[in-house]
Amino acid sequence: MIRHTVLFKFKPDFPPADKQTWIAGLNRMRGNIPGMLNLTHGPDVLSAERSFDYAIVADFETVEDIAVYNTHPLHEPLKAYSFPNSQHILSVDFHLEDPRPASAKTPPS
Repeated sequence: MIRHTVLFKFKPDFPPADKQTWIAGLNRMRGNIPGMLNLTHGPDVLSAERSFDYAIVADFETVEDIAVYNTHPLHEPLKAYSFPNSQHILSVDFHLEDPRPASAKTPPS
């Protein structure tokens, strides 16, 4: 499984109505993009100096599924809001380890 994480530092003048449209678009993606297992997102709650404003965390079966997501018709329109209204966007994609203990991963003989 691959975890896709994106952090946004918004420009101060990101119009509130546009931000709400962007968030509604994020909500529409959940359960509607092939290969996307889970999607969570939300604003930062600490407002620390090093904090970003918003985070998206999505889990995918494979790297190829992220490629599908990146060009999916539900994702593409959101770029028109996030890119011009962000000072910085950071992302990282990493493999999630199976949380089960090693003994649970081995099939019984």
